[in-house]
Amino acid sequence: MSNADMGDAFEYIIRKFNEAANETSGDHYTPRDAIRLLVDLLFAEKDVDLTEDGIIRSLYDPTAGTGGMLSLAEEHLLAENPEAKLSLYGQEYNPQSYAICKSDLLAKGHDATNIDFGNTLTDDAFKGRQFDYCMSNPPYGVDWKQYAKAIKEERDSAGPYGRFAPGLPATSDGQMLFLLHLVHKMRAPEDGGGRVGIVMNGSPLFNGGAESGPSNIRKWLLEKDLVEAIVALPTNMFFNTGIATYIWILDNAKHSDRQGKVQLIDGTSFWTKMRPSLGSKNREISKDDRAKIVRLYAEFEDADPDHSKVLGNDEFGYWTITVERPLLDLDGNPVVDRKGYPKPDSKKRDTENVPFTYGGASAGSAGEREVIQTYFDAEVKPHVPEAWIDWAKTKTGYEIPFTRHFYKYVPLPPLAEIDAALEKQVAKILKLLREVEA
Repeated sequence: MSNADMGDAFEYIIRKFNEAANETSGDHYTPRDAIRLLVDLLFAEKDVDLTEDGIIRSLYDPTAGTGGMLSLAEEHLLAENPEAKLSLYGQEYNPQSYAICKSDLLAKGHDATNIDFGNTLTDDAFKGRQFDYCMSNPPYGVDWKQYAKAIKEERDSAGPYGRFAPGLPATSDGQMLFLLHLVHKMRAPEDGGGRVGIVMNGSPLFNGGAESGPSNIRKWLLEKDLVEAIVALPTNMFFNTGIATYIWILDNAKHSDRQGKVQLIDGTSFWTKMRPSLGSKNREISKDDRAKIVRLYAEFEDADPDHSKVLGNDEFGYWTITVERPLLDLDGNPVVDRKGYPKPDSKKRDTENVPFTYGGASAGSAGEREVIQTYFDAEVKPHVPEAWIDWAKTKTGYEIPFTRHFYKYVPLPPLAEIDAALEKQVAKILKLLREVEA
């Protein structure tokens, strides 16, 4: 049996027994159609010929599961180049999944010692190793409080070059820890560079305010120019959850035309209905659907703008400013301090997020204070002329508001049309009531 068939059998077993135990299976199984799309995007590097003779590549999955990602990646590469050699590495903390993964790769003639058992976040089995390709589908929304002490100790002892140096997410969700871990595992640019493909839910895009752990991680990724593309997948794709999911593609040696830019691809409409459904999964990404998404990726700035947007890294940055208003006495006059400055009223204190690119500003073209002041004068001052900015409290943040970039305004129908529709429904309800009364 192929690994895909083994994965389908495993999916059935997990669904059957996890439903009976009222558990989730997000940390067990990734649908094969999602893996195939991730693999297609991971190997879609521009000007990289994977068919050249004697090609040798390494691939690593820190949440290997049953090995589905590793196996499908190998199948993809061998389909392009039967002579290629792909060394597979992985780590898995679930003993049953680890056993399936290790035995599958052993049967295929791989070095089974490259598959290790244990928790990647607290015990990296491949410390000091880097890889050409890294991929993962970490568990969503999983609490890492029990590992927090060890992870924080590692961050503090490893210094600025440690894997968790850029920041730590909230202990209620460890996805971004795996994201940082994968970046740490990318082959250095001077050695040819590395690429990462990771599937996550929507929270790493925007959770956390300015200068929070998640925001600092996004800031580090974008300022290092590591994020190449983010693809929104259709909902109801995953087998025990209907939430929105995204594929992130990272590259530390971007092609020149992608440098300083991030491509957002809306793939939510590219799906085929499944019959029968498998739990919450009633949609799949067919071969044709995958081809459409990969084509959008390849076309980059020439892609259909309804499904693809290319933005500069600085377009995701913003400043959170604190807006103060004066405290008033009983006569309505401002209360001042010893120096004669008005005291702020904490009950009226507010914050505003000012985009780096407000008013058409671009990175380096205008200073922080200049952009913020322009925003304040145009957006705040006309409404509260007595307000001022507390510059000492200004914070820098980064978020990726994916859905906002693809939002399409649909105008409401004319009022007369709405009234007519309401009257029709009211008449229908009255008719039903009369029938009940009769």
